[in-house]
Amino acid sequence: QLQLVESGGGLVQPGGSLRLSCAVSGFLSDYAIGWFRQAPGKEREGVSCISLSGDTTNYADSVKGRFTISRDNAKSTIYLQMTSLEPDDTALYSCAAFVTPKSQQSLCIMTAYNYDYWGEGTQVTVSA
Repeated sequence: QLQLVESGGGLVQPGGSLRLSCAVSGFLSDYAIGWFRQAPGKEREGVSCISLSGDTTNYADSVKGRFTISRDNAKSTIYLQMTSLEPDDTALYSCAAFVTPKSQQSLCIMTAYNYDYWGEGTQVTVSA
């Protein structure tokens, strides 16, 4: 059973930055990873994903140019660097993993139902 634990959330002023981490137990190299967020009263939204090989990344239009996803398989950790944060970025951020065949190592998906394992999330609040 894969376990994912997020950290790095907190309260930040508009325009500020945060780096979220997702620590994964098990062999990270077997999984593609996604970051999702959910604000109160809103549906869960795919924020970003990174393929098993790390050569493919995708971002929601709302975060393009501001967020950067990366992975360090040696440390079994995924990062989400967030800059120029806006109040609309306030949400519970969760990372998730899905088993990816080596034949699809460039696959990167941002639909939640594809994911097999989820962390509990870390809260990000952007407010003055």
